[in-house]
Amino acid sequence: MPPGFPLADTLGTDRQRRAEPIRRRTLVLLRWIALGGQLAAIIVALLMGMEFAVLPSLLVVAAGAVLNLWMTAMPARVTERGATIQLVFDLVQISVLIALTGGLSNPFALLVLAPVTIAATALGNRQTLLVGLATIVMILLAAWFAVPLRHPTLNLVMPPILQAAHLLAILIGVVFFAIYARRVSEELATTSDALFATQIALAREQKLQHLGGVIAAAAHEMGTPLATIKLIASELRDELADALPDRSDLTEDAQTLAQSADRCRDIMRSMGRAGKDDLKLHAAPLGTVLEEAAEPHRDRGAPIRILLQDAPHQPTIRRDPGVIHGLRNIIQNGVDFARTRVTVRADWDQVQLHITISDDGPGFPPTMLGQLSDPFPISRRNDRRGGYEGMGLGLFIARALLEGSGAQLMFANGSTGAKVDIIWPLARITADDRQALEENPHIF
Repeated sequence: MPPGFPLADTLGTDRQRRAEPIRRRTLVLLRWIALGGQLAAIIVALLMGMEFAVLPSLLVVAAGAVLNLWMTAMPARVTERGATIQLVFDLVQISVLIALTGGLSNPFALLVLAPVTIAATALGNRQTLLVGLATIVMILLAAWFAVPLRHPTLNLVMPPILQAAHLLAILIGVVFFAIYARRVSEELATTSDALFATQIALAREQKLQHLGGVIAAAAHEMGTPLATIKLIASELRDELADALPDRSDLTEDAQTLAQSADRCRDIMRSMGRAGKDDLKLHAAPLGTVLEEAAEPHRDRGAPIRILLQDAPHQPTIRRDPGVIHGLRNIIQNGVDFARTRVTVRADWDQVQLHITISDDGPGFPPTMLGQLSDPFPISRRNDRRGGYEGMGLGLFIARALLEGSGAQLMFANGSTGAKVDIIWPLARITADDRQALEENPHIF
C-alpha cells in the first residue's frame, strides 16, 4: 500500500460499524422455522401413535414462540451478548424437547448443533466457546434425563451401544461444526475486508487523477485575473513613483504585489502542467508507466532498476490507475524484502507484454506460494526490512487490480529471490496516444 494510506484505520472503522453480529430478523425467522418444524414433528408423531409427554412438549414449543413474539414487538438492535443469550435459550429449548421425546433415540437430536453453528458463524470466539460448552452440557443432560418414546406395536428403544455412539457423534459434531463454521466465517470476512481495501485503493488513485484535472482547470481559469493583477500592479508602481517620489514604501509595495502575481502565475502554471498530465495522459510509453509505479519507493531502501527490451520503439500502454497501483504494490513488496536491488524488466512481442519484477531477498517461503492470491497470507515477519508496515494485503490487491486489466500473474522464486511475472495480451494493455484530449472541467 502507498505510504500514509490509512487502510488499517479504515477497516477498523468498518468493523466497528458492524455492531449487530446477526440481524434480529434473521434470528426471528430461523426460530420460526425451527418452531414450525418442531410442531410438525409432534403432530406427525401423534398421528403415528407415538406415546410421549405431549403437553410438556407443546409448552416448550410455546416458550420459543413467546420469545419470538417478544422479539418482534421489541425491535431493539441485537448485541453480541443478546445474540448469545438467545442462542443459549434456543439450545435449552431444543434440548428439553429432545429429552421429552426420546433423548438420543430421537432422530432429530442432531438439531442441537444449530445454535453452536450459528454462534461460530456470527459471534466471537468467547461466545462460540460458551455456546459450544453449553451444547455439550445440555446434550449430556438430555441423554441422562431422556423420557423414552413408546408405541403400542413397535419397540423404539435404542440399544445402549447405539445411544453411546449417537452421543459421541453429536459431541464430535459440536466441535467439528464450530471449527468449520468459524474458519469459513473468518475467511469470508477476510476476503470481504480485502476486497473493500482494493476498492478504497483504486478509488484513491482515481480521486487523485480527478483532483489533478480540477487543478489544471483552476490554473487555466486563474491565468487571466493574475495577468490583470500583474498589469495593474506594474502601472500603479510607475504612477506612484512619478506622483509620490518621496513615498518609496508605496512603490515597494506595488513592486511586491507584482512579484507575488508573477509567483502565483508560475505556481499555477506548474500545477496546471501536472494536473493535465494526471487527468489527460490516458496513454503513456511503457517506461513512463513503470517509472511512475516505482517512483514512491525510490528512496525507501534497495534501488530499483527498470530494464526495457532493446527495441527501436516501446509500446504505448493504458495509464490506468489500477495497473499503476498494482505494479506499485508488487514493487513495494520487492523493496521491503530485497537485500541490494529490485529489478523490473519488460519484454514484448507482437502478441503479449511480459513484465518481471524480481528482488534478491529471501524469496517467498514454499508454504506461502500457494496462498499469495489470498488476503492476509502467511507473513514473512522475520525477513522484513526494518520499518516495514503492512497487513498482507498488497499482493492480493495487486493481483485483483492487474487481473482485472487482463493480466495473468505468476509468483515464484528465482535464482536469487522472489519473482513475479505479469503477462498481458498486447491488445488488452496497449492504447492510442494520438487521440484528441478532452476539455478540462470548467471552474465557475
